[in-house]
Amino acid sequence: MSFSRRGACPALSAPMQTGDGLLVRISPLAGELAPNTLIGLCESAARHGNGIVEVTARGSIQIRGLTPESACLLAEEVDTLGIAVRIGVPVDTSPLAGMDPEEVADPTPLAAAIRTAIEQAGLTPRLGPKMSVVVDGRGQIGLGAIMGDVRLVAVDSNQWSLSLAGDEKAATFVGEFDEDDACAATLDILHAITALGREGRARDLDPEVTRAALIGLETSRSFAPPSVLPDISPSRGEISRYRRPTQSLQEDRVAEHSEPAQAPRLPISPLEGEMSGRTEGGAKELAAANATAVKTDSTSERSAPTDSFPIGILPLTSSRIALGIALPFGSVDASTLITFCHAATTAGATGIRPAPGRTLLVMGLDRASAAALTATASSLGLVTSPTDPRIRIAACPGAPACASGLIAARDVASDIADLVNSFDSTLSLHVSGCAKGCAHPGPATLTIVGDEKGAAFVVGGTAKGLPAAYTAGYEAARGMGRLTKLLAQERKPDENAGACLARLGAKRLAQALAQE
Repeated sequence: MSFSRRGACPALSAPMQTGDGLLVRISPLAGELAPNTLIGLCESAARHGNGIVEVTARGSIQIRGLTPESACLLAEEVDTLGIAVRIGVPVDTSPLAGMDPEEVADPTPLAAAIRTAIEQAGLTPRLGPKMSVVVDGRGQIGLGAIMGDVRLVAVDSNQWSLSLAGDEKAATFVGEFDEDDACAATLDILHAITALGREGRARDLDPEVTRAALIGLETSRSFAPPSVLPDISPSRGEISRYRRPTQSLQEDRVAEHSEPAQAPRLPISPLEGEMSGRTEGGAKELAAANATAVKTDSTSERSAPTDSFPIGILPLTSSRIALGIALPFGSVDASTLITFCHAATTAGATGIRPAPGRTLLVMGLDRASAAALTATASSLGLVTSPTDPRIRIAACPGAPACASGLIAARDVASDIADLVNSFDSTLSLHVSGCAKGCAHPGPATLTIVGDEKGAAFVVGGTAKGLPAAYTAGYEAARGMGRLTKLLAQERKPDENAGACLARLGAKRLAQALAQE
């Protein structure tokens, strides 16, 4: 068994070395596990790892604390349990794809076509381990926060918006395609990336290379690609299949067609992310999701906006439901998850799906059993409300679980969640045991990071950023409480939390942290 370098994808066959041992990530091919199968996986994690099971914001299962020998044993037991895992280039869809009544389009046929095309073209061994494609049907579980080299987002039942290199906010728009052309364009772009070598990513593509990669569509589909990528040469005279990228998709439709009512509803998320590991790339999804939750009762039916966490009852087609439960900071003891799975079995669950936002979707319940299971989950310390502050804090294991940790990051995060009853809806918080920032590689509104001086507070940056102030490690949670009070007092009506912290400056923050 080979070990992947840090930053690569820690698949079951290629564990990744971290500060608390080897880490593997498992994505069930079927999308869900029977409760008894998940129990078996948890038991294996307890036997061979450190007993911690995680769900990433991308919706994968992670097992930590493995050794080279125990990682092999875990892989054997996963096979014995009959868990088929996804291999090859990830093509991500919502875990509710095809059964979500709020989807603009079912992404499963397009995703399946892309997977087949990638395998038939033999691209998998030629693409890097972090390469990914996102196909978002825009249902109840939004994928706007998930990073993708190629992003396809439903505009209507047969039109897909294609963009490159980023989450839904940052990715570069290329054009709109029907389903067949979207698959062909994706494959052409992946072919172009292979020319860059195994380290190549969509962000490295030259615009002219991207144009050349799409030339084949001109012949096979009878339309011409843009003269260059739209953001380089935004010509308004291109074939209508391609649109000029603007800050507002609605403004673009108004300008070109004078039909604002027909503008595609493309939810823009300022978030990105995964969780500790190093996992799949940050946790920017922490900042805004819960501010948009429609109801706080975790067992009440809600019409979830696409950037909210799937917590509570989610209505499905054919009068079915799914129950979303989140893991605090994406992590749980294997024994706790085993207890929950036993309760889910008793409640009549037929399957459990790991889902974006570090959540688990329990399938096959009726509303009464969902309410009972929610109560059990709450008693076990799991997250059952979309307003729970724990889902808006990214935190790695920290000390003593991780040898690199200089503060007990998850203990600090738990204390902050207990002390701070309500967060500013624009505030994203990252608690990191060290400067590596595994739980959230991207910037956060505020990062608390362990270093040799204690707990450093970084404003608007990453765990590697320049600290604005320090406090003792054991004072970090109370320090955050003081900063929250300062924000409440000083924030202007038109100012978000990040802007307020930046305006107050390092001296004012240090004074607040030093207060008794």
